[in-house]
Amino acid sequence: MRKLDTKTIVVASHNAGKIREIEDLIGPFGFSAKSAAELKFEEPDETGTTFEENATIKALASAKASGLPALSDDSGLVIDALDGAPGVYTANWAEKEDGTRDFAMAMEKVEKALAEKGATDAKDRTARFVSVLCLAWPDGHVELFRGEVEGHVVWPPRGDKGFGYDPVFQPEGYETTFGEMSAEEKHGWKPGDATALSHRARAFKIFVETCLKA
Repeated sequence: MRKLDTKTIVVASHNAGKIREIEDLIGPFGFSAKSAAELKFEEPDETGTTFEENATIKALASAKASGLPALSDDSGLVIDALDGAPGVYTANWAEKEDGTRDFAMAMEKVEKALAEKGATDAKDRTARFVSVLCLAWPDGHVELFRGEVEGHVVWPPRGDKGFGYDPVFQPEGYETTFGEMSAEEKHGWKPGDATALSHRARAFKIFVETCLKA
């Protein structure tokens, strides 16, 4: 495992919500970070079929373009009744014809697909959010960290916090959706704490243990 020995990194993302969450997580460690969007890097084609492959594609692209270590995230909602969909194509379900993304539309697609399966009870709507972080260096070295959180899909959407599919995902053991939680509640983790709630915070905790601690 390679330790991260610089406080300057690139957040390899063009997704404003994802950039905000990663910056919230790395902020307490004193990182100076710029996003791929801010640096006007082109978005690489995500041709992988796994979260790990797509995270690696994005991190390596930003690392090589910037000459700095880059941290990417590839994440998605995996729904059991839909055979794992939308999964690695989570963002694609939100794509509109003009190339913009509409997650309200995507959540409706999910609900329609579940209804067609007859999945109306919570026990038939089990799902998990998956996040894979990739830390890549300009020389091509990569480290991967995977986090998951179990829960189920609810309808109608609840809450206007977070982003993406957060309003329809209720994590196991909670009465609220990610869309109803503050950033602190959703992540459930900060330096020194032993717990982590969100998939991204769980992946980040492994990243901290692996690459930041001596």
